[in-house]
Amino acid sequence: MIENMPSFSRLVSEFNRLPGIGYKTATRLAYHILKSPTEIVENMAQSLVDVKEYVGQCTQCFSYTEGSVLCRVCSDDHRDKHVLCVVEDPWDIITMENSGIFRGQYHVLHGVISPLDGISPKDLKIDELMSRVELSRQSEATEIKELIFALDADLEGDTTILYLAKLLKDKGVSVTRIAHGVPVGGDIDYVDHRTLGRALENRVNI
Repeated sequence: MIENMPSFSRLVSEFNRLPGIGYKTATRLAYHILKSPTEIVENMAQSLVDVKEYVGQCTQCFSYTEGSVLCRVCSDDHRDKHVLCVVEDPWDIITMENSGIFRGQYHVLHGVISPLDGISPKDLKIDELMSRVELSRQSEATEIKELIFALDADLEGDTTILYLAKLLKDKGVSVTRIAHGVPVGGDIDYVDHRTLGRALENRVNI
């Protein structure tokens, strides 16, 4: 049936390109679009065009922003400029902000080092991070004194952290990473050995 509707088939294929969207879900979304009023579809199409036209990267942290060169966090004078949290992707900032705990600033790498996927340090915002650390030392008020790595606890995340730690070794900056281990409310019987090992490494005094 779909083969006889080339435009519908193309729509399914485009939805299928999206992360986490399988063929069945893509087909359901395409049918939803087909049944929706023309006005709603036009608004959706215009939203897609607008987000590509008006949303860009913050010139300081490389998260996303609209209408200004600096994002909301970077332009907030009440944030702690001495602490910088390094994350993999812009949406990781949302997760950190939802915790309500961190009040420093961010730097987005836009990926992690992954040789198997052809991603090397030059493909990430690592040079920009090093420049940012150097420039911050020009003023005591803006000097970055601690870098917190909030990357996934997997091989790629660990590789990236080790690489950056070596670059920052003689920069006079404290380098830390978020703790990993047994989640709050978690049952040890169902925790994998890698997570349990992390929990033991990151144990704290009582």
